[in-house]
Amino acid sequence: MQRQRVIIRTIGVAAAVALAATACGPQKTESAGSSSAAPSTPTAGATPEASPTADDKPGEPSPSASASASASASASPSPSVKQIMANGDESEQVRELQARLKQLKLMTVAPTGFYGSKTTAAVKSFQSKHGLDATGGVDEKTWKKIQNSSKKPTADELRPPTVNEVAAPDPRCMTGRVMCISKESRTLAWMIDGKVVSTMDVRFGSENTPTREGVFNVGWKAKEWTSTIYHTPMPYAMFFSGGQAVHYSADFAARGYAGASHGCVNVRDKGKLSKLFDDVQVGDKVVVYW
Repeated sequence: MQRQRVIIRTIGVAAAVALAATACGPQKTESAGSSSAAPSTPTAGATPEASPTADDKPGEPSPSASASASASASASPSPSVKQIMANGDESEQVRELQARLKQLKLMTVAPTGFYGSKTTAAVKSFQSKHGLDATGGVDEKTWKKIQNSSKKPTADELRPPTVNEVAAPDPRCMTGRVMCISKESRTLAWMIDGKVVSTMDVRFGSENTPTREGVFNVGWKAKEWTSTIYHTPMPYAMFFSGGQAVHYSADFAARGYAGASHGCVNVRDKGKLSKLFDDVQVGDKVVVYW
């Protein structure tokens, strides 16, 4: 915000308004032991929530820093064993792995497709129980054992409607085409004529840079966009109020609610948002409410 004020004083109100259209980006957190919230530059002593390899979800207790360090270390592939999946990977195969581990009661959170500290710990637990080398990474032997011990995940198991329970729609969401966004439940419901078509988890701006509440309209869309102020990627951006937009956030996908945006509505499920981006039209309504 300080930088934005400098820009406004330097180049004038008109230019500042233009720049504000791309003003979103992940914010730093105040959590102990973490000096930066940037997902690409973890710092020494960072908590799992502040680490780009943490797949923590809301409502789950955070593992200790020492446990996270141990999990990260154990994920290092052995020189003699080829790893199929390991800490830091992100893919549909990782999503399937997580769904299978959830079937086996080794994970309690919904699949994210991101291989972080919780996935590492779950794999390590499985390996220990089945007499495998407890590396925390998945080699061919571990993967085959997990497949034989579980069933092929269903579509709902791979992508649950949402991790958070969707709130009752605001009355203003009941007509037309609406992105109905609840700050209380931290969910976005895409609704058409009062019917919910799809739902997804979202997060908002911090106390200092809050996401605006009210009724808006999608002003413009950009499949690929980068903030000109914070220089962070904003894929599948749908701008609804100045520089505030609904967009995918890799930071949210990696760290969950340990971070915040600079006012945008962050979505962590890229696949769901990609479909929503195709469905939403310029002019569609956006309702943000408590």
